[in-house]
Amino acid sequence: MHEFLYLSDIESSLIRVMLVLGIAIILPLWFDEKNHWHRSTMFAVAGVLALRYLWWRATETIAPAGLTWDCLASWSLLGLEALSIISSLSSFVIMSRIRHRGDEATAQINWWDAASPPRVAILIASYNEELEILERTIIGAKALNHPNKEVLVLDDGRRDWLRDYCGTQGVRYVTRDDNVGSKAGNMNNALRVLAQDAVPPDYIAVLDADFVPHRGFLSRSLALFHDPKIGLVQTPQHFFNADPIQHNLGLSRSYPDEQRFFFDHLQPARDAWGIAFCCGTSSVMRWQAVQDVGGFPTESITEDFMMTLVLRDGGWDTAYLDEPLTEGLAPEGLKEYVTQRSRWCLGMMQIARSRVGPFARNNLRLRDRWSVIDAVLYWLSTFPFRLAALTYPLLYWYFNITVVNAEVADVIGYFGVYYMWVLLAMNVVARGMVIPILNDVSQILGAIPIARSAIVGLIQPNGHPFKVTAKGGDRSRIIIQWDLLRPYLILLLLTIGGLLIGIFFDGFSFNDAGQGKSVVLFWTLYNVLVLSMTLIAFVELPRE
Repeated sequence: MHEFLYLSDIESSLIRVMLVLGIAIILPLWFDEKNHWHRSTMFAVAGVLALRYLWWRATETIAPAGLTWDCLASWSLLGLEALSIISSLSSFVIMSRIRHRGDEATAQINWWDAASPPRVAILIASYNEELEILERTIIGAKALNHPNKEVLVLDDGRRDWLRDYCGTQGVRYVTRDDNVGSKAGNMNNALRVLAQDAVPPDYIAVLDADFVPHRGFLSRSLALFHDPKIGLVQTPQHFFNADPIQHNLGLSRSYPDEQRFFFDHLQPARDAWGIAFCCGTSSVMRWQAVQDVGGFPTESITEDFMMTLVLRDGGWDTAYLDEPLTEGLAPEGLKEYVTQRSRWCLGMMQIARSRVGPFARNNLRLRDRWSVIDAVLYWLSTFPFRLAALTYPLLYWYFNITVVNAEVADVIGYFGVYYMWVLLAMNVVARGMVIPILNDVSQILGAIPIARSAIVGLIQPNGHPFKVTAKGGDRSRIIIQWDLLRPYLILLLLTIGGLLIGIFFDGFSFNDAGQGKSVVLFWTLYNVLVLSMTLIAFVELPRE
C-alpha cells in the first residue's frame, strides 16, 4: 500500500536533479548579481558539488591499479577531468565577485577640472587591412569628443596609398623599416616617435585597425584615471558582424558572440579582484606608466595580457570599464577564428614561462600569479579534455576497455546534480549566455590546434611564427573547411560505427562494464549530436 514511498536508486538521483531545477525557477527572483554574498554562496555550492563529484570519480569509478589498458585509460581520463575541475574551481572563485565602474566614470568625468584636457595619442596599428576597414576606424578616432587628441596610423605594411590617405585626413602616418617584434614592436616604434615630440602625450589609446570607437570612448575611459595608481583602463570589445559559429549555425539573432561571456561577465569579475587584463584594442594607458616599464613587451605574441603583468610588476594598477565603447570585426572565417584563439593560447604559455610568469622572481602580487595560472589552466585543460571526451568512448566499443565503471543512478546523482547546478549558476549570473551543446561546439571547433599550442607552447615557448588574424575578404560563396573538418568527420564515423557494432554484433556488445555500458551509450549518443553540429559549423555560409 505504501510502495510509492520507496524510490529506486535512479528515482532518488532524479529527485536531486529535480531539486536543482526547482531552485533554478526560484533563484532568479531572489538573486542579485551585484551582491557578493549571493554570488559567493552560489559558487561555493558549485565548488562543493565539483569536489563531491571528483571524489566519487576517483574512489568508485576507476579501474584497479595495474599494468592494464583499463587502468591507463581510466586514470588518464580522470587526470584530464581533474585538471578541468581545478580550472573550474578557480573560475568559481573569480566569479564570486563583480565590479561595475559605470557610476565611477560618470562621477569622475573631466576630473582635471580647470586644467587643460590631457593630451591623448590614439595608436591604430595596421599591417594588411584594406582601406574600407581602415577608413572607418580613422574617421571614428578623429570624431571622438575629446578635444586634445592626435591620431597616429602605424603601418607595418609600408603602403604608399595608406600614407597618402593619412595625409588627406590630417592624421600622422608612422612606419618603420622592418617588422621586428610584430605588433608590440610596431607600437614601441610609435612610442619612440612620440617621445621625440616637444610635448609627449599624457595617455595613449590603442585601437585595432578594424575597431571603430564610439564618441565617448576617450572621455569615459579617461575618467577612471582620476586614481593616480591606474596605469591602464580596458573596455570591452563588441562586434558588428556575426562570428563563424553564429553565422554558420544561423544563430546570430539568438546566440551571443563567443566572447560576450568573457567581456560582459568574466572581466568585471576579474576587476573586482584587481586582475582584469588588457586585451589590446579598446584600451587606454598612462604615458608615464608605459615609459616606466620600457614600452610594450615583445616576449609574447599576446603582448596585451603581458603588458598587464608588466605594469603590475612595475607597481601600476589596471581597471576595467564594462561599457560598449568600441565596435569591431570578429573573424568571419573559421580558419581565422581558430588561428586567433591558437595565438592567444600560445601567447599565454609564453607568458607563463616569461619574466612575469607565476613562478618567476618578480614583484607580482599573489593574485596576479593566480590570474596567470587560471588562464594557463583554462587553455591547458579545456581543449584536451574536450578531445578526450570525444575519443574515450571509442575505447569501449572497439577494444572492450572500460573507462568509467559506474552505476547509472550514481552518474545522475553525482555528475547530473553538479552539471545542472553549474549550468544554473552560470546562467543566473550571465543571463542565459551559457548554452549546452553550443558551448561544446564552440570549444571543439578549434580544440586540436589549440591543444597543440597549449602543450607545445608550454614546453617550447619561443620560436613560433606570428600570424595576423585576417579581416574582411571574399565571403560570397559556400566554403567547406575540409582541413579542420576532417578529424571530426572521422571521429563521427567511428562513433557511429561503435554504436552499430553494439547494436548488430553480440560478439562486440561487451557486458564487462555492467551498468557502465549504459553510461557509455548515453555518452556516445551525446557525442554523435555534438559532432554533427560541429560538422555543420565547418560549412561556411556566404555573407552579404
